[in-house]
Amino acid sequence: MTALIDALATQPLFLGIATTLLGLLVGSFLNVVILRLPRMLEAEWKAEARELLELPPDVQAAGNKLSLTRPPSCCPSCGAAIRPWQNIPVISWLALRGRCARCKTAISVQYPLVEVASAALSAVCVVRFGWSAQLAAALLFSWVLIALTVIDLRDTLLPDDLTLPLMWIGLALSTAGVFVGMSASIWGAIAGYLSLWSIYHLFRIATGKHGMGYGDFKLMAALGAWFGVAALPLMLLLSSAVGAVVGLGLIAFRKHDRNVPIPFGPYLAGAGWLMLIWGDRLAGVVTGH
Repeated sequence: MTALIDALATQPLFLGIATTLLGLLVGSFLNVVILRLPRMLEAEWKAEARELLELPPDVQAAGNKLSLTRPPSCCPSCGAAIRPWQNIPVISWLALRGRCARCKTAISVQYPLVEVASAALSAVCVVRFGWSAQLAAALLFSWVLIALTVIDLRDTLLPDDLTLPLMWIGLALSTAGVFVGMSASIWGAIAGYLSLWSIYHLFRIATGKHGMGYGDFKLMAALGAWFGVAALPLMLLLSSAVGAVVGLGLIAFRKHDRNVPIPFGPYLAGAGWLMLIWGDRLAGVVTGH
């Protein structure tokens, strides 16, 4: 183990390859989180609703309780168990040509895309931070943002189970000054939440519509905790600009109904990751320094 740690610390190429492979493996697990966490939360909400309405528990739902580890992965169409060799990141999907080995039902391209994204972002983190505490934090941050992005795109949901721990981790890291100091982190979390909370309520008062969800407020609070209050204006600018361009493009070219909400979480996540990797350069471009 000591030799492995020494190799990771002293050989950049070895560190890069190991981290990229780790990113692929984590990407496979992220697919599980992306698919199962919303369903787990929905089951919890239904159980709580039945309790509030004083209805008897759903025995069938309780017997089929879902978790991130149970039941084992299987094809959603035919129920065939996923064998170990069929669960190798990216390679298995290519070898199976994107189809179930038994029933030949198409397997979503989301699986390899998430795995490749996890590996690619992990590799960029290695190049940016090298062997350091910042690298470990940056990897965790990147992986959580990938999960949040895809969940929001699929289910228009930013789960508290991901956004709140991300915020607390950012606050905890600030005690050691990993990215910013404690004061900047605390005020960043407060201002991050209140900034979108204020925009939401002003928009609601002006239009009578809901412009975003509370998950967006919590994600912005998490980003503020990681990068401090001074980074918030730039992250808001980046996420709003990209969101506006994409939203207008969807309406103009894909005839997207303007009354159907477009998830804002992916743009916040993208702005947060850009701040992680190129925050100083982006701030310099904006300020002209």
